[in-house]
Amino acid sequence: MTRKIDLGFAKNGVSFEIDEKNLAGILLPNEVEIGLTGEDEVRRALAEPIGKKPLREYDLRGKKIVIVTSDISRPMPSYKVLPSVLDELNAAGAEDGNITVVFAVGSHRGHTEEEKRHLVSDAVYERVSCIDAHAENCVHLGDTARGTPVDVFDVVANADFRICLGNIEFHYFAGYSGGMKAIMPGVSTRAAIRANHSHMVEEGSFAGNLEGNPVREDIEEVYSFCPVDYLVNVVLSAKKEILKAVAGDVVLAHRAGCAFLDTLYKVKIPARADIVIVSAGGFPKDMNMYQAQKALDNAKHAVRDGGVIIWVASCSEGLGEKHFEEWMLGHEKSADMIPHIRRDFILGGHKAAAIALVLEKAKIMLVSDLPDDFAKKVFMDPKHSVTEALNDAYALLGDDAKVIVMPYGGSTLPTEA
Repeated sequence: MTRKIDLGFAKNGVSFEIDEKNLAGILLPNEVEIGLTGEDEVRRALAEPIGKKPLREYDLRGKKIVIVTSDISRPMPSYKVLPSVLDELNAAGAEDGNITVVFAVGSHRGHTEEEKRHLVSDAVYERVSCIDAHAENCVHLGDTARGTPVDVFDVVANADFRICLGNIEFHYFAGYSGGMKAIMPGVSTRAAIRANHSHMVEEGSFAGNLEGNPVREDIEEVYSFCPVDYLVNVVLSAKKEILKAVAGDVVLAHRAGCAFLDTLYKVKIPARADIVIVSAGGFPKDMNMYQAQKALDNAKHAVRDGGVIIWVASCSEGLGEKHFEEWMLGHEKSADMIPHIRRDFILGGHKAAAIALVLEKAKIMLVSDLPDDFAKKVFMDPKHSVTEALNDAYALLGDDAKVIVMPYGGSTLPTEA
């Protein structure tokens, strides 16, 4: 008996059939009890903060207030969160003229005016100042114990009261997004980001891990140089709806959000599979390899050593980032990238090295829109359909090979029971 499975791919999706005897599991988000959602849940979180008093109970009269929120590369629905935060600030005596929204662009490009409006809504854009962080206008506040320079955008560094917004999801080396990541790397220099991210190759730097994670510890040490007064983070559904909001202390509230994320997206597997079929989720998550890499990194937690990952990602726009492309095309063997990133950490190169680490563990068959010759140049085994890839994987590993399917590879994190 066979089962038909649909996967996200570009804007249309792809389908394949698999024999039930081979199917070890389809990893979907867990069913959890959901209370309020959307803006109602944001208001609830602001009324019930963790480790802090409600925003409206502060005296913010005459204070310069900065709200750091995500850039356009993140799914954070700032336009749904900001109105309630601004209302709370007004209730605390803050004037709109003293409030600045800063987009945490990190190492990404800046925004157009239209994109800024889109991110926060016309009403918020016309109500308060909304600006990008600029790496060239940073203040050096010191260095962490690991030697990371704390270089923070001056508007944020000089504020009287700092609020960080963001969404919480698994991050392949910082453990989780959210929390102090809005400051480091969000409003930091490339040199600071490079120094922090260089710890990604160290033990403990992996998705879903906070304790003993050198990248996360370095990020949170930045608090001692640039304190965050308030946090508002959200957890989103696969359709990018707000399922959970947390507010209050930048660490305590963040941890509560991470715990909720675990109940939703950490999916237990009885054992690692011979073959893992993973989709990045379709457009826009698979528009280039740089974006789709996150799904591949989650899949490595479900495949056995020596197994096969079938990576389903259109990559219609190619590799997607200059340094990433230079690294993927500039090494004779994928394994050469691992010692290279340890001695010379480069943003963009870090994602190439992450792919190299997966290739040390498993063979990657890529179902994409990339030309075969190009896919081979970036160390992939190109296939023209999931069915072709699956048949070739059976030929390598046997007709009885067990298969795990990850339709939402970017958000689901496999954990062994």
